[in-house]
Amino acid sequence: MKIVPVIKSADLERSLRFYTQVLDFEWMWPCNADGEKANGVAHLVKDGAELQLSRRAGDGVFGLLNRIFVDDVEERYATFRARGLDTTQRPDSPIHTAPVDQTC
Repeated sequence: MKIVPVIKSADLERSLRFYTQVLDFEWMWPCNADGEKANGVAHLVKDGAELQLSRRAGDGVFGLLNRIFVDDVEERYATFRARGLDTTQRPDSPIHTAPVDQTC
């Protein structure tokens, strides 16, 4: 079994830049990237993980939560910050602005 989350995107091009240039995801089907974008969907992969970005009306909802577990969170965070990850505190957002140690 495999689960592929669908993440809602209001601006597919902007989301693609973020996921590919900051987070190192790659197109799953590079030969069909233009077709996917035309349909409002992008299927991405990284280290065996897959996800889809979608601007289609019926796919996903804004505010969805996805948990991603990695061994090297501090290193990845530093890399993503160096690539332009915006960690500006937003008063209406529950998102942390940096890695947080939490108990299981």
